[in-house]
Amino acid sequence: MPLTTRRRLLKAGLGAAALGVMTACGTAGPRSADAMPTIAPAAPGEKVRLTYWSWLKDIQRVADAFNAMHPNIHVEAVWIPSGNQGGYPKLYSALAAGGGPDLAQIEFRTLPEFMLVNGVVDLAAYGAQQYAHRYDPSLWGQVSFPNGIFGMPQDSGPMAMFYQPETLDKVGAVAPETWAQWAEIGSELRQANSYIDCFSLSDASYFVSYAAQAGAQWLRPSDDGWVINMTDDATLEVARFFDRAIDEDVVTTAISPFSPSWYAAAASGQLASVTSGNWADALVSSVAGGQGKWRVASMPKWTPGGYGSSYLGGSTVAVLANSRHPHEALEFAAWMTSTEAGISNEIAHSGIGWSPVPGIIGESREGPSEFFGGQSYNKQVIVPASKSQNPNWSWWPVTQQSFNILSDGFRRKAAGTSLVDSVVSAEQEIIAAFRNKGLKIRKEAS
Repeated sequence: MPLTTRRRLLKAGLGAAALGVMTACGTAGPRSADAMPTIAPAAPGEKVRLTYWSWLKDIQRVADAFNAMHPNIHVEAVWIPSGNQGGYPKLYSALAAGGGPDLAQIEFRTLPEFMLVNGVVDLAAYGAQQYAHRYDPSLWGQVSFPNGIFGMPQDSGPMAMFYQPETLDKVGAVAPETWAQWAEIGSELRQANSYIDCFSLSDASYFVSYAAQAGAQWLRPSDDGWVINMTDDATLEVARFFDRAIDEDVVTTAISPFSPSWYAAAASGQLASVTSGNWADALVSSVAGGQGKWRVASMPKWTPGGYGSSYLGGSTVAVLANSRHPHEALEFAAWMTSTEAGISNEIAHSGIGWSPVPGIIGESREGPSEFFGGQSYNKQVIVPASKSQNPNWSWWPVTQQSFNILSDGFRRKAAGTSLVDSVVSAEQEIIAAFRNKGLKIRKEAS
């Protein structure tokens, strides 16, 4: 992620509308070194209690492992709905009331939105930089900025292709290396009454990941505001590709990944594959009768020398603005996300996505998988995928609204609107969304 700053985010057109959002939220503001004094650590021997809000299952068991090793710090985990399913509104409401947890799980793509409403602490003031060397540089770049560090990488979702060899073998095919090969195989599979994959018209996150893999960079901050370019060659190539795939019935839009209908189609061999984040292995493993019938391959590339993967998902652990114990909160966040003990506990109890620390993938992910036919796919496929990302992709302050706009456009595909048209229209709507929030934005000159 290209380096930017919270100051630049604010300078990039944070006008009256955006200030109104900040006032409405009533947040205390980030504990930034250049914004307010830092809070001192607890006195020696003093007991500190922290709360951590997360949508990960059994996260208290991870906190318990930390508590056992740190007798003066006790972390209580509270489950919240994932992200926009209710977790973020709950966080915003708590911040507005002057409360909230000490720490919270916030997705990479949502972190800039919390920064703009002064909802997260600048952890650089509390020594976060000392942990930088532990993390994947591309992930560290998504939480660190020249004037601060606003979260600790928790997990990511490098993408791969989960597929059924027997279904591909209906047409004598193996896992494709390029998207062009993917389309060719998909066309042949239709003659065998199978689809190679599905394409969700209601969830734009997959399309966004495909565009990022192709080399797109939709938004970037500049000294005079934000610069947008969603109609670059890479994005339009991806949109045209999937327009053709849908129009030619190579891919189905009738089902969405991991829906009940998806599981039924996958179990019957009507779906040959799904290209998704590494976390999809647990979901694929729930396909009825699928044990031994699935394998994992690298995500198809747009060009032979292009990026080998893209990220789908990924979260941070951020310290919230109203925390009275940011020192201790950072200590817990760093332990949980960057140590062997913390990561192993997260994998064992909470099933997190891909580890943010190169070289630590979790003991349970080291060996072969019985479900995937004895394949050691994490080492063979996911590790290389995590190293072949688009480093220029970055998130922006109205990301979720942008996703909603794009998804609304994609839903009109059945009525004759192309994905290309939807992307072009979405760009204009996103520009309007920025300006409605008082943010300056301009279209990149072609």
